[in-house]
Amino acid sequence: MKQFQEKRPLEFTQTTAHHADKTMNQNLDLLQPYPFQKLKKLLEDTTRNAPLKPIDLHIGEPKHPTPDFIRQAMIHHLDGLANYPTTQGSLALRQSIANWLMRRYHLPAIDPETEVIPVNGSREALFSFAHAVIDPANGGSPTVICPNPFYQIYEGAALLAGASPQFINTAPEDHFRLNYAQLPEEIWKQAQLIYVCSPNNPTGSVMTMDEWQQLFELSDHYGFVIASDECYSEIYPDENAPPLGALEAAHRSGRSNFSRLVVFNSLSKRSNVPGLRSGFVAGDAQILRKYLLYRTYQGCAMNPASQTASMAAWNDETHVANNRHMYREKFSQVTSLLSGTLPVQIPDAGFYLWMKTPICDTEFTKRLYGDYNVTVLPGSYLGRSVHGTNPGANFVRIALVAALDECLDAADRIKNLLTHLNP
Repeated sequence: MKQFQEKRPLEFTQTTAHHADKTMNQNLDLLQPYPFQKLKKLLEDTTRNAPLKPIDLHIGEPKHPTPDFIRQAMIHHLDGLANYPTTQGSLALRQSIANWLMRRYHLPAIDPETEVIPVNGSREALFSFAHAVIDPANGGSPTVICPNPFYQIYEGAALLAGASPQFINTAPEDHFRLNYAQLPEEIWKQAQLIYVCSPNNPTGSVMTMDEWQQLFELSDHYGFVIASDECYSEIYPDENAPPLGALEAAHRSGRSNFSRLVVFNSLSKRSNVPGLRSGFVAGDAQILRKYLLYRTYQGCAMNPASQTASMAAWNDETHVANNRHMYREKFSQVTSLLSGTLPVQIPDAGFYLWMKTPICDTEFTKRLYGDYNVTVLPGSYLGRSVHGTNPGANFVRIALVAALDECLDAADRIKNLLTHLNP
């Protein structure tokens, strides 16, 4: 009996460990630490310059005030929390999104019943969409194609859906355009999904009509689905030149049914409501029908109060134009201040400066953090090494989300560091 009692805990521990190894999705081990986790690790041994006020420009979190009319719309409809929402959302919300799409992209018609689904922010939808699209049994080794550098959700979604992410490097000398010829035909044959981001995070580039036309032709030939991430679409420098969107490009190409195309957008950046977690997917009705089925099982319906606040936001453009004005002012003054030290330019759209660094991007980030108390994100953390090159290396992403005075203070400190590095 004593011998049994001594051996039992060891046997139990080994059995438990064996079962633990089998109960988790092994693809989780393929995920890299998130960029902000890497940044925290990078800076953990660096002491901030305490006399200087900390300025954090590493996270793309809007800091402009939430418009009061959106807040009031939510407050006045809190009674809706007493009801279960439907996965498809209210027809009124879907109609407001459809109306916005038609106004914004000059589209003849969007069916709110079949071509629009409200989602809890574009991030959760971008992630779950791959799980609804990817079929590991169809083609043997499915691939998901992504731009590089990129929003890390694309890679994580691909890996956990059982697909292999493949990357198209974007370079400044090509204005960060997607060069589809980088990938061999074998990759395109296995492709089931491609993520594109326009306006792009982090580079700020906007896809041209020619890029879209080429991509539509590839999709027609190889049969993959296009997921277009457009959450920065409403922040742009020229009030008379809004960025081209995927649905608009499809309409111009005569693709009235948006075949194999789904777009993702959000109120977070457009309306300064990142905590509302409200966005939509729109496009190919057949794909959205299946994706709605997936979401019904996933259990991710938007609460009724958020739906009402979202309707108020989608129905108003005045606050969006005011928002653009604030970003336009920041970009103008910050780039003017930095222009004498390094080549910097206002992006096509979005609220990031994608700035070349004179030294390694991680070392530049550490120096800026330690000596000047400004936090930015190393560009290499947003890219992957492909063909021996990480296109994010020796860049930093600077989110101009803080107030104008803070952004100018940060720019002055960045300029001091650049002057010190390049006397």
